[in-house]
Amino acid sequence: MLHYWSGWDWGRLGRVADSSALTKPHSDNFRSVLGRLPTGVVVVTGGEPSAPSGLVVGSFMSVSLEPPLVAVCVARTSTSWPAIELAGHFCANVLAEGQEDLARRFARKGGDKFAGIAWSPAPATGSPLLGDVAAWIDCRIYERYEAGDHWLVLGEVLELSGLREGGALVFHSGSFRPLS
Repeated sequence: MLHYWSGWDWGRLGRVADSSALTKPHSDNFRSVLGRLPTGVVVVTGGEPSAPSGLVVGSFMSVSLEPPLVAVCVARTSTSWPAIELAGHFCANVLAEGQEDLARRFARKGGDKFAGIAWSPAPATGSPLLGDVAAWIDCRIYERYEAGDHWLVLGEVLELSGLREGGALVFHSGSFRPLS
């Protein structure tokens, strides 16, 4: 059996007291290693129009063309997600470069995240479509799975659009960065 690490030059790690601290998936190492993978910054919105809800997610991806499905991972401790799930639909707002303040607003817990920002109802579900985003994907909740400390939520895409030219906002190594 060929071991995946058989060709790895362990000398490249330098001198460490315990090399397992660099390879075991404890929470700090897990975050550090996976933080090297750039991720798109997506705000998932939904809930009732009179009391909209929203949150930033770090994991969003396309899943299937037929039927058109996307996936989003939501922390099971999220206080924003229950209202979105109860409504049965959401809009994934792909943030554009320069929208770091919007990302920070929707990353915080509590408060009225929609106060003073422009949004309109998404065409299929009425979920909040944030102003001037790079793209949006309007979905109905297709399925939800328990995945450790997160929910893996599949959304069936009902409508979508890339609204503006320019790059998207990404998160990489602990910082927001433009992707042009």
